[in-house]
Amino acid sequence: MPCRQVYFFLLVLTKKVNMYLLKVLLLPTLMLFASMDLWAQPTNSNPLSDIRVRHAIAYAIDMDTIRDTLLEGKAITADAHIPNGPYKPAGLEAYKYDPAKARRLLKEANWDSSTELSMVFYYGDTLTVDLMTAVQAYLADVGVKMNFRKLEGDVGAQLWTAPKDPINGPAAVKWDLAYGAHGPLALQEYYERYKTGENSYTPSDPKLDKMISAITTTPDVAKQKAGFFKIVKYMQDQLYTLPLYNQQAFVFESNKLTRNGGMYGNPQYNYDWGITNWTTEPDANGKMIMRTNTGPIEFFEHPWFNPGLFISNKVLFDRLITCDGGLAPTRPQMAKHYSLSSDGMTLTFIMKDNLKWHDGLSISTEEIKWNIELALKVPTLMPIMKNTFTSIKGAESFVNGSASSVSGIKVSGNKLTIQFAKVDPNLLLTFSQFALLPRKHLANIDPVKFQQHPFWQNPIGSGPYRVKEVQMNDYVVFEPFDDYHEGRARIDEIIATPSNDNDVNLVKNATAERMDYGFTKNVADVKSLEVMNHMMILPQNIPYTRMIWFQKFPKK
Repeated sequence: MPCRQVYFFLLVLTKKVNMYLLKVLLLPTLMLFASMDLWAQPTNSNPLSDIRVRHAIAYAIDMDTIRDTLLEGKAITADAHIPNGPYKPAGLEAYKYDPAKARRLLKEANWDSSTELSMVFYYGDTLTVDLMTAVQAYLADVGVKMNFRKLEGDVGAQLWTAPKDPINGPAAVKWDLAYGAHGPLALQEYYERYKTGENSYTPSDPKLDKMISAITTTPDVAKQKAGFFKIVKYMQDQLYTLPLYNQQAFVFESNKLTRNGGMYGNPQYNYDWGITNWTTEPDANGKMIMRTNTGPIEFFEHPWFNPGLFISNKVLFDRLITCDGGLAPTRPQMAKHYSLSSDGMTLTFIMKDNLKWHDGLSISTEEIKWNIELALKVPTLMPIMKNTFTSIKGAESFVNGSASSVSGIKVSGNKLTIQFAKVDPNLLLTFSQFALLPRKHLANIDPVKFQQHPFWQNPIGSGPYRVKEVQMNDYVVFEPFDDYHEGRARIDEIIATPSNDNDVNLVKNATAERMDYGFTKNVADVKSLEVMNHMMILPQNIPYTRMIWFQKFPKK
């Protein structure tokens, strides 16, 4: 039976039987077939640095079939990093499934069939394992061996640690391929991490650096659009990263929850969702309790990496300003007033007087400056935030150690003035996502080990809820913060079960009516939730691309 037919049979079979059969019964067969098609070749220091190998891997994966089977059609096959829209040019190479072409390219690249690539991923759902197994089989069919494993612990550090030498390497991370997602705050963020010294997988590319600067240093929409067209085409040709599919997020709500005018928006980020006015049906004791997912697993993930992905990053921390469901900045939050000069070079905040941390201490304006300076040295800072903060006057001198503070940030009473050395097109968006943290508890922190600090076992913030109880890997309970500057929240308790992007107990909890609000990208969960009479599913079209990162740095 031809390899393609074998795999088609495999995909149909997986809808009925455990994927274990793939590994035990069929994968060795596919790898045997592949070994007959390709022959051993000399090993390169890093074969993934060869564009022909990256193209071969793209042609080897039948993403359309994966979409229709494993994803049950609830995704869009991607032909670029960014989703369809005005900033994506037409005529991009989609790398449609072509195993014969993949084999030809590997032969041209002198691929060594004894090479085994290591793939890492960070999702805990069955679908991801199924997808990894399918990709493994497709690659084996063209003569590429691949093993895969789930990352545990500090995922950000394991994926995004840049090498000391961004030109020559070697890599500071231990993987060849990484499967994950990119859901950008702004479109520039898709490409910010590809700049020299900003990522763990792509050596310096001066041509790409120049193109990225063109879209990150101007607020001119027309110039940004022209710049995006060039970058999208270049990146899809070079395949530093292989986009697989664009995914939806699905918000779910029980019939016990009432938003009372709260808006919908991109659930991965912070926005003005009006949580203080939400209500739930009172229990027998008259208590309003909301149960949700996206709670912490081993630690509370810090909000400077994923500003709103986890429930804690929305309810525990406030921002200087906030935004609407489309992530357009709307009003001050911790600030009582803000203004941006007409040239975009000076941003001024006037802070509220009644701001307090959850431990009762007052929040000083000086702490905002301290937060920005700390963020400049945290390696897992969101790219859009980093671009904003590095654009501040004096930021470069502070980062390289020639200055003890950022000269462009001035504090006078409750007034904060930020002067920029260059225009940043997303600076207001940054301050709608950048959560303030208490200096008292993080004053002597090592920025490189930011996530490992004990603070993230029971964090203190300034938001409408504070941590009441933590049972890590089980649940966390949030209670209203009585001194919250926008008034006490109406829901008496929020109980969050642990999850990353997916919650293995979501369906079980929803069936038992122990789930009132949350979101998921898991297709199987959505299918199960859709048939529950007490649950409502709200699809959200968001910029969210699942992809494979190619480790291009030379091997040690």
